[in-house]
Amino acid sequence: MSVFPTRIRWRSVWAAARRRAAAARCLQTRRATAPARTFATTPPQHGLDDVGAASLDWPRLGFDFQKTNGFVKHTWVNGKWDDGEWEPEPFLKLHVMSAAIHYGQGVYEGAKAHHCKDGSVRLWNIQANAHRMLEGCERMMMPAVPPEMFIRACEWCVAANRAYIPPYGTGGALYLRPYIFGHGPQLGLSAAPQFHFCVLAMPVSSYYAGGLQPIDVLVAHDADRAAPQGVGHVKASGNYGSDIRVSIDARAEGYPTVLYLDPKEKRYIEEFSVSNFIGIKDNTYVTPDSPTILRSATNDMLMDLAASDAFGMKVERRPVDVAELGDFREVAGCGTAVVMMGVKSITNQNTVHRYESIERVEALYNHYRAIQFGEKPDPFGWGTVCPPLADVAAA
Repeated sequence: MSVFPTRIRWRSVWAAARRRAAAARCLQTRRATAPARTFATTPPQHGLDDVGAASLDWPRLGFDFQKTNGFVKHTWVNGKWDDGEWEPEPFLKLHVMSAAIHYGQGVYEGAKAHHCKDGSVRLWNIQANAHRMLEGCERMMMPAVPPEMFIRACEWCVAANRAYIPPYGTGGALYLRPYIFGHGPQLGLSAAPQFHFCVLAMPVSSYYAGGLQPIDVLVAHDADRAAPQGVGHVKASGNYGSDIRVSIDARAEGYPTVLYLDPKEKRYIEEFSVSNFIGIKDNTYVTPDSPTILRSATNDMLMDLAASDAFGMKVERRPVDVAELGDFREVAGCGTAVVMMGVKSITNQNTVHRYESIERVEALYNHYRAIQFGEKPDPFGWGTVCPPLADVAAA
């Protein structure tokens, strides 16, 4: 099946043509070659086949850094990717003039692997992450990470960190952070001479302490998440750096997250700090459409689930006027890190919109999570079993 639902259209024909032209230029100058599948591994601290052998306090992990057995690192130099290597310590040696440090030339993804009811470990919709990173590489003028290399690196990282996968029943997951960035000496503003593609893994539980428990949200009027015709549609590192001050100020006022409006008119809803916006009314699932929104793979999956026979909802991806905030019965956020978050209220200047229910949101969340953990059938093919390390190395 297609990685993305067929109903999701490109933003416009000319934009698609522009992407293809840019990709052609990128590939002409920075042709990416999929590496041979050789794997150098350092013996980890715990048994490779023992899920949860690290024996952490799984329900209390939160969403914080946790040292694991190591990470995968590929290097792009002389026009091609190397075979990759295993790094046991969470550090990189970089040139002080690396483009990622000075010019923000970097793109990352967020993915997860789950220990499932049947004992398997499954990567979750990893193909979507691989293809979204391709779009980010194109926009940020970086060499393409071949999807095969991307997925193999994720499998390698998961297999070598099985001890840190939260066991089934704890509600946690192994969070993956694939990341590509420019490094090497580069003073002038240009694409970097070298690149690293890394995949890190760490165990996590809920992003917000209350999980799905509804939170209060503040509409940001004095800041934008992304610029018109900027890089809001890709997962560029700088998109998140600009949100730090806004989010910290909002938390100081009692709002765990903020909701951004479009940067041009300040009229249309964009997204929350780290998640897409969902509004539900009249059995209709509504999510914003905008060229500056990062299209969430989780949102795409929830749209498919909402439209399926299990829920029978109407699904709309369209511009959403901020004036519609008062029309929704339920509001939620969604993304890889948060999965789903309920919204109790949204404060838009002097108006407070309150939402008394998350009934449909909770039903979608529970069904979605049941598929993630193998408790319900996966008719969409979102989960893929992660092979053991020996099989990854032999493939």
